[in-house]
Amino acid sequence: MAQQATASSRIASLILRILTFILLLISLIVLATNTIGSSDDDSKVRFTDFYAYRYMLATIVIGIAYTLLQLVLTIFNIVRSGDSMPFLDFFGDKFISYVLATGAAAGFGLTVDLKRLMDASEVDTLNFDDKAFASASLLLLAFVTTAILSIISAYTLPKRV
Repeated sequence: MAQQATASSRIASLILRILTFILLLISLIVLATNTIGSSDDDSKVRFTDFYAYRYMLATIVIGIAYTLLQLVLTIFNIVRSGDSMPFLDFFGDKFISYVLATGAAAGFGLTVDLKRLMDASEVDTLNFDDKAFASASLLLLAFVTTAILSIISAYTLPKRV
């Protein structure tokens, strides 16, 4: 029974890690393509012009790197039928989930502030705001999946007697 629970938790972890990777990758693409202004002149505003969006980009890249590492380790553990490093899974998932949450919060905060400022100046930034909001939303969903992974990995920790 315990062996079956461990196998099912490995499969659930694999599915959630793939989902996290997909969410982070889409969030990266949406954020990286977020610009406003015409392509003819140099007055384009890019996401890199704002520190909060740069921080959001950094959290996405860190999340992708960690998720890829854990994805490889999870596949290896499923094939090998063994436990890798349950403490790395548990504490790594916790740490990365907090990093992703702060990145999403920074993105949401700046997007709301920019939307309020741009509405007052009557500049058409609908596409820029919507793409930034979508990227932050995807990052928030990636946080949720990583938090769920942290809960799953808590059950695979060695039990103290």
